[in-house]
Amino acid sequence: MENKKAIKLIDNILKNLETTGINTDALIEDIKKLRTYVIEEEIPLAVKVLRYTYEHIEENNSFLIPIPEDNPIDEDSELDNTTTDTDPVESLKYLISLIKNLDNELNILDLKDYKEALLAY
Repeated sequence: MENKKAIKLIDNILKNLETTGINTDALIEDIKKLRTYVIEEEIPLAVKVLRYTYEHIEENNSFLIPIPEDNPIDEDSELDNTTTDTDPVESLKYLISLIKNLDNELNILDLKDYKEALLAY
């Protein structure tokens, strides 16, 4: 992420999650604002994941998607790519932190996992 305002907003979201947890109204507004920065950077996957994220929070008053596991890619088996423990704040903090560095291929893979999990939920 190149935009300094977006990076500052990400840091603010992470700090707020740490101190107040999932405070839905303020959090949703911050995610929507972050999404506008990501739209400007033209990163469709991150735009979709952020939209699905705030819609999920609006519907559930929480973030119920677990952090994706670091499973080795094995094309012969279909492994569930999510952990069984769901800490809403930690998972959401991880998702938001992925947006900070979209040049990292592993971050993109985890965003894809989040996208699939949000769609399946």
